[in-house]
Amino acid sequence: MLKDQDRIFTNLYGMHDRTLAGAKARGHWDGTAEIISRGRDKIIEQMKASGLRGRGGAGFPTGLKWSFMPKQSDGRPAYLVINADESEPGTCKDREIMRHDPHTLIEGALIASFAMNANTCYIYIRGEYIREKEALQAAIDECYEAGLLGRNAAKSGWDFDLYLHHGAGAYICGEETALLESLEGKKGMPRMKPPFPAGAGLYGCPTTVNNVESIAVVPTILRRGPEWFASFGRPNNAGTKLFGISGHVNAPCVVEESMSIPLKELLERHCGGVRGGWKNIKAVIPGGSSVPLLNAAQCEDAIMDFDWLREQRSGLGTAAVIVMDQSTDVIKAIWRLSKFYKHESCGQCTPCREGTGWMMRVMDRLVRGEAEVEEIDMLISVTKQVEGHTICALGDAAAWPIQGLVRAFRDEIEDRIKAKKTGRISAVAAE
Repeated sequence: MLKDQDRIFTNLYGMHDRTLAGAKARGHWDGTAEIISRGRDKIIEQMKASGLRGRGGAGFPTGLKWSFMPKQSDGRPAYLVINADESEPGTCKDREIMRHDPHTLIEGALIASFAMNANTCYIYIRGEYIREKEALQAAIDECYEAGLLGRNAAKSGWDFDLYLHHGAGAYICGEETALLESLEGKKGMPRMKPPFPAGAGLYGCPTTVNNVESIAVVPTILRRGPEWFASFGRPNNAGTKLFGISGHVNAPCVVEESMSIPLKELLERHCGGVRGGWKNIKAVIPGGSSVPLLNAAQCEDAIMDFDWLREQRSGLGTAAVIVMDQSTDVIKAIWRLSKFYKHESCGQCTPCREGTGWMMRVMDRLVRGEAEVEEIDMLISVTKQVEGHTICALGDAAAWPIQGLVRAFRDEIEDRIKAKKTGRISAVAAE
């Protein structure tokens, strides 16, 4: 279990003062100029050594991502863009950082921007996050007044400006290149890669896009040393992590824990266990709505990190754990996700634009049992035609929950179809 002294987010629940004075009292903004004085190469080297992998879902090594930025400017400015468009269903971790511990993010933005030779950073915040935007903007204003942002930020000799940009509530803008398009004032539609943002991102300039949590943990890692951070979790899955647990648990919560914590321990220690006891578990989506679910047998020894979940053909994603007990109509639950992805597809790529609607309509019939058993395989073949054939990962995100459902609960889908055919309505879920 993570000890209190090892928590990075000391005000996750808003129990303490979230102002600059409160943040400083809890150890933030301490020696920021000294960290920056270590120089770019040293900071990036220490971030690589810490083993931090991106907290937005893909799990790409953060230090490595930073190192892709050009060492010498060719005359173009460089940018850091922080992705605060937290729109993945089930996910609510970054929201708590911005609401209650915003100074971790602002200090992280300064240090990370310096490491990438960027004098400007944009935080792109989700359209629905009204109060979070107010809290974050108030914190930014405080920092400007205190000389921690602006010219000679935090007396480091580095000039740094931080802007907060409010999105309009489109899920697709959480994809990094769609986010850049939206930030430029265009439609939020993903760009083809290459060129990657590090070569040509915002306004055609070198840009790195990082998740809120990835940036907010940076100052503490550099203060306490990369070895400290790397001591948590299994190899290649280092650090502490925010987990957001919702669904059929007795006490849903967001909690900071060590990576590689067993799922069972996470639920029983922090959430009062599964509603109706551990045996009542039916399925768990371990990382936000786009990753395939785990069945009850997999949950028994599930380990919450990138590599273990990938081996199970699922993923850690944003570590938003959605728990479903035996009362859940799991087919209907996945249908609801397919409806979401159909609604949020930007329509740029044909497989996603057409495929998401097609998958949703078949799922709709499977919920009611009004389908043929052969259609299950047909549905899987459509998910394969969508997955991997689109510019961004929204097509994959729409396909994976359905693939996970069929892998884990195929018998339940078939039983419902057969029950409908024989007229045993009682076996079909109530409308």
